Amino acid sequence: QGEDFREVAVSNSGGTQGLSGGDLGWRQLGAIPTIFVDYVASMQVDDIRGPIQSASGFHIIKLLELEGKAKHVVTQTKVQHILLKTSDLFSDEDAKQKLQGLRQRMDDGDDFSALAKAHSDDKASALKGGELGWVSPGVLVPAFEEAMTNLSPGEISQPVQTQFGWHLIQVLDRADKDNTKEHRKEQARQQLRKQKIEEEIELWLRRLRNEAFVEIRLRQG
Repeated sequence: QGEDFREVAVSNSGGTQGLSGGDLGWRQLGAIPTIFVDYVASMQVDDIRGPIQSASGFHIIKLLELEGKAKHVVTQTKVQHILLKTSDLFSDEDAKQKLQGLRQRMDDGDDFSALAKAHSDDKASALKGGELGWVSPGVLVPAFEEAMTNLSPGEISQPVQTQFGWHLIQVLDRADKDNTKEHRKEQARQQLRKQKIEEEIELWLRRLRNEAFVEIRLRQG
């Protein structure tokens, strides 16, 4: 405990960078060994992770520095809704009229949450008074998100149609959130998917080359 990472690497590492204290140098996320990407994306400077198993052995990694670590801030919205689903017996017009009636009751003083519990077809959120919690951009379907974005905190929408049915939407609050950690994780996942796709393509091309070689040999024989 308390030993210097570099000294331990020099004494114990079997990797090619062992003599340099295990230092891999500056690398972009896409140039980091695939097995380390998810770990590095969630690490802060001086964090240590491991042991991490790979085909070549076990690894312990330490993040020494980060460059260009800009914050990624998103505007999140706390929102609740009432959903009415349509059917052969309950048309779009029926849903709109019912929601307009519920909205009028809210204007007259009825509570949104109480009406959501009593009337919403989204049973999971209805139990919480229609609350969907804090949501980030891109999480909800476009028609819902557009209507939500145009509302101020406390404001209630007119009936809004999505592929799920008809909604009344109320924005409860809005705030900026530092989403850097989640953003870096998503970048890491995308990079990992890209690397895996490239590896699969290379494997596929290698198989094609091998099969083409076999065909030529058979024809010559």
